[in-house]
Amino acid sequence: MPSTHCDLRRHRRAAVFGAGSGAGFAGAGRPLRVVSGVVLDASPHLLMLNAGGTEIRLAMSGATKVWHGGRGNLAALRPGRPVIARPGKDGPAVERIWVGIERVAGTILACGKDAAEVDMGPHRGRAHVVIPPDVLQRVLVRHPRMEPGYLIDVICVGSPDGPRAVRPGTSQPGYRADDLAAPEVTAPVPGVLRGTATWFGDAGGEAPAGAAYPAVDSEGAAGGCADAPSGCVPFPYLSVGSEVTVHNECGGRAATVPVVECGCTAARFCDRCVDCAASPRGRIVELTPAVFAGLGGDLEAGCFNAAVRVEGPW
Repeated sequence: MPSTHCDLRRHRRAAVFGAGSGAGFAGAGRPLRVVSGVVLDASPHLLMLNAGGTEIRLAMSGATKVWHGGRGNLAALRPGRPVIARPGKDGPAVERIWVGIERVAGTILACGKDAAEVDMGPHRGRAHVVIPPDVLQRVLVRHPRMEPGYLIDVICVGSPDGPRAVRPGTSQPGYRADDLAAPEVTAPVPGVLRGTATWFGDAGGEAPAGAAYPAVDSEGAAGGCADAPSGCVPFPYLSVGSEVTVHNECGGRAATVPVVECGCTAARFCDRCVDCAASPRGRIVELTPAVFAGLGGDLEAGCFNAAVRVEGPW
């Protein structure tokens, strides 16, 4: 695959997320109970999942929406496929089901006429993402510089050939991945960070429920990435295992979750989310899919405007 200008015109484990109160954020609601697992069977009224070796049965209704690379239906709920299911706010029936959803975000290494090689960071490795011609124009609106060295973020659906892009995740910053301007050294670190929350992984990801934080200290046993940039906003340094409270400022839900890895890639994106209004620039947290969905985020949308408070001493 050539590394010149692009000619463009994975881990499985079930999880249940629903803990955390979001104490301290005025008006914050509790997260929704989200279930991830592998489809065993499905009918118009019932979804059966294998969730970590436990069979779970979830009620469905005529209002249940299925995503499988776009609008889907019961035919997408085939046995063996990984899914994330979120109940409605007003009843036990499942409101949303995402089938085989994945995300590829990182630095473009090389590309051809319908695919790209992407470096997703030291924790996540590389990905070969297919970008079909009918999706390309949508991607180019958000990512006009499809060249090696620039950032890309696409929502994908799993396929036998790997992730296949279906839409852009968020906008591409207007700079190369290695040309991020750091915040002023004297800039104060706010008590509550405000910016963009995104998600990482896939529907059956093995990462424990939690968050990837862009400023995990690389010294000692903190668990950080030595080559992670400082990001475009001032962050307090944390360690893996620290806790952060994440508040969805568009949906009103909040939860306190542990930091499970360094968000090395997130630190390179100085973009905005416009889920309900234009957020301040900068990705301040990446969440595992179940946490993101439990806080009211729609996985295919890619982001929500967030406030993040660090719990305990910095």
